[in-house]
Amino acid sequence: MTSTTLRYGLLYGGAIALIAALLQWVEYRYQVMQMPGEVYAAIIAVIFIGIGIWVGLRLTPGAAQTEFEPNDKAIASLGLTPRELEILGYLAKGASNKEIARSLGVSPNTIKTHIANLYMKLDVTGRGKAVEAARSLAVIP
Repeated sequence: MTSTTLRYGLLYGGAIALIAALLQWVEYRYQVMQMPGEVYAAIIAVIFIGIGIWVGLRLTPGAAQTEFEPNDKAIASLGLTPRELEILGYLAKGASNKEIARSLGVSPNTIKTHIANLYMKLDVTGRGKAVEAARSLAVIP
């Protein structure tokens, strides 16, 4: 068990003990008796949800914010052109042939030709497989 886990476990346990003591104090002051049972249960639920979210955010590591660097060796070995890389980016976003053609100012048939070349170079048979292969080779983010 790591020291971070132990520390947060003790902190979480201390928070629970503090809440239990607070609820006992409130009960002795007869304020809890004035509220219906559902309200009392809702207050406890909200407190534990808040603690759970807080602990979860503290214990869950954040995603590393590193800038993507394309694998130039893979790009060179596959013989991918800058235009094909651009089209791969659009494929990864889920754009259709018509959308890609409009944004690049070319005909849809030109896009079909580029995609066919990508399939051949990546040795795949579909858009999803092309994106998957390109990502596994670190050609696109």
